[in-house]
Amino acid sequence: MIPGVSSRRRFADLGEQEVLALAISSEEDDARIYRTYAEYLRTDYPASATVFDGMAAEEDCHRQRLIELHKKRFGDVIPLIRREHVAGFYSRRPVWLVQNLGLERIRDEAAVMERDAEAFYRKAAQHTRDADTRKLLGDLAAAEAGHRETATDLEKEHLPKEERGEEDRVARRQFVLTWVQPGLAGLMDGSVSTLAPIFATAFATQDTSTTFLVGLAASVGAGISMGFTEAAHDDGVLSGRGSPLKRGLASGVMTTLGGLGHALPYLIPDFWTATTIAILVVFVELWAIAWIQNRFMDTPFLRATFQVVLGGALVFAAGVLIGGG
Repeated sequence: MIPGVSSRRRFADLGEQEVLALAISSEEDDARIYRTYAEYLRTDYPASATVFDGMAAEEDCHRQRLIELHKKRFGDVIPLIRREHVAGFYSRRPVWLVQNLGLERIRDEAAVMERDAEAFYRKAAQHTRDADTRKLLGDLAAAEAGHRETATDLEKEHLPKEERGEEDRVARRQFVLTWVQPGLAGLMDGSVSTLAPIFATAFATQDTSTTFLVGLAASVGAGISMGFTEAAHDDGVLSGRGSPLKRGLASGVMTTLGGLGHALPYLIPDFWTATTIAILVVFVELWAIAWIQNRFMDTPFLRATFQVVLGGALVFAAGVLIGGG
């Protein structure tokens, strides 16, 4: 690659054969993505997996039609050109990133995939003066729109309302078990357990830099401990709670954030200003914990608020009494 010269070509500079080759490779990639989604979902969401199998088969059908058109117009040798070779062409998110975000996110990503492809082809068709190229791009856009209609038909056939509702309930439960529950436990531990050492240090020394260092150490240490504990104590196979790595990450990160929330204000040099802000942050943290319990764990809001506020107030009072004494 020559320095200062882009290795990507503009879509407007592609010839009809290259556009056709690009469409063929894109259809092939999308079929592989759909099959990967289907395989990932097959155990827990068989109906949705069947839908993605059908969408992959539809992509294969469109790819075959495009290949036949290429053979008819340009011969058997298809130029190697892919999405990443073209500047401004739509891209796909890594499969591993999307599938780790759950069933609904995968469904949304599939819809975005079809919309992106259709919109790009239609926009490109509007900017070309060549009649044949314009027709080709219009046909590709229509094909992508047809994909969405096919996906809708497949969902009606393989994913009726009752089946989809059941899969959504399973997906929500898995999300709660894998991410929300360990994350909430971490946030509670980080927010509440660090109150005593941070505020004890604050009132004992009235030195904001020392208090911040203690808070930082307590938060990071608690995050590492909680993360490893969550990941190590349950591999998720029998309990169905999901990947220990995900649960450990959720617990560790939220524990650290819970402690850092009221440690960071002590970066402010003035003791009383920092302490006032830290107390306000603690209030927000405790409210957030109560909201999460109510939203995802079906705990009545008043009961959750009472439990969290009472526990937090006791630990805070212990820290102030120990530090002030």
